[in-house]
Amino acid sequence: MILEQHYTKCLAQGAYYIASAGEAVIIDPLREVQQYIDRAAQDNVTIKYVFLTHFHADFVSGHVDLADKTGATIVLGPNAETSYAFAKAKHGQVFKVGDVSFTLLHTPGHTMESSCYLLRDEEGIEKAIFTGDTLFIGDVGRPDLAAKSDLSTEDLAGHLYDSLRKEIMTLTDDIIVYPAHGAGSACGKSMSKETYDTLGNQKKTNYALAEDLSKEDFIKELTTGIAPPPAYFPKNVWMNKGVNSSIDEIIARGNTPMNAVSFKALVDDNEYLVLDVRSPQEYTACSIPGSWFIGLDGQFAPWIGALIEDIDQKIIFIAPEGREEETVTRLARVGYDNALGYLNGGIEAWKNAGFATQQIKNITAQEFIDGLSDNSILNPIDARKPGEYNNGHVNGVPLYTLDNIHTDVDTLKADYTYHIYCGGGYRSVIFASIAAANGINNVVNVEGGYGAIKKTNLGTQKIVETTTCSL
Repeated sequence: MILEQHYTKCLAQGAYYIASAGEAVIIDPLREVQQYIDRAAQDNVTIKYVFLTHFHADFVSGHVDLADKTGATIVLGPNAETSYAFAKAKHGQVFKVGDVSFTLLHTPGHTMESSCYLLRDEEGIEKAIFTGDTLFIGDVGRPDLAAKSDLSTEDLAGHLYDSLRKEIMTLTDDIIVYPAHGAGSACGKSMSKETYDTLGNQKKTNYALAEDLSKEDFIKELTTGIAPPPAYFPKNVWMNKGVNSSIDEIIARGNTPMNAVSFKALVDDNEYLVLDVRSPQEYTACSIPGSWFIGLDGQFAPWIGALIEDIDQKIIFIAPEGREEETVTRLARVGYDNALGYLNGGIEAWKNAGFATQQIKNITAQEFIDGLSDNSILNPIDARKPGEYNNGHVNGVPLYTLDNIHTDVDTLKADYTYHIYCGGGYRSVIFASIAAANGINNVVNVEGGYGAIKKTNLGTQKIVETTTCSL
């Protein structure tokens, strides 16, 4: 048997490839499915099944594409409804793959169709469980995403409590837990950075599996302090229930080079968003006025989903040379299928054509602290998340979290100069770019963000830190 975890860090998402005796199964595949087909060809095995643990909210799965290309059967748990053909499995149903088997365990709670797949090896011994969003390492899935008028968040949390105790905690301690997500995903509150663990260790360390945890306390813990889900979550769920454009078609359309003149014509068209996915340093040095920065080398897909409110938005882009197809693919992972071309030759081609550019000023963390001290910096901004801010920030600096920029930008004044920091200098450039696109041009970026600020000579400035604890 071959068992591989394919972990995509920028999505904090785990897909799985398991092969045995000429057959294979893919669990929770990403949208670009050729990698699984190639892997199966390498082992000379046939992909027999595509298992989904549930209708994912934070990425678009490639299960339909993969089934079409391989003849594999898509399997989902009870309560699932789709517009494509699939096998609706019953609780306890067994699927043979080569010499190993998978038993579907229906575990409603995160969503009502949520299911886990228990792997038994060639000897029939329980080896691993693929838990989707039912059980993470250090956490469990949030129960609010599938709440409806007849089923509240509290109802779903109650179902999850029962599922964990009836179907998961009764399994042997030495099996390995393989979840669908890790730290960085918005599907949980406090996931560990580890991407798998033994069930026994999770029983000892995961608050949700504590034997003395009452159902009432579990529901209270799970339903308290949940941040609003990103706007694209319900759209990704909807897409995962239907048949979408092939990833091949999307890449062919989006990976189209455009010369500077043709690109400029679309830049001037309000229907198009100009996305710059280079590094923060490249963007601040020289960019196209009105363009948004969301760099590939960061939490790209989550910020795309959080900030581009229309999932059907037409997008043209500037990418590092050789990473154009990657850009289109990573947009499509979260359902942004309307990438329609990139600037061939990059920003140099734009400048050579004589078109206008913009720059964003950078200062060091020490210059920022010194400016606060001598009152030459009057309008500082912290662009991180509330939890980060509450854990520690520069005294007196207000929070304008990047998640809320589309509403907060209206409160900024075009004739003011703002100095902005985030955790490390990525989100602050996104903030500055969107502010500039809305007419707030005097935004100065603090390089290295809060991480660099804490290492400066603070002088008269103070860091406010809060110690928190949780279950």
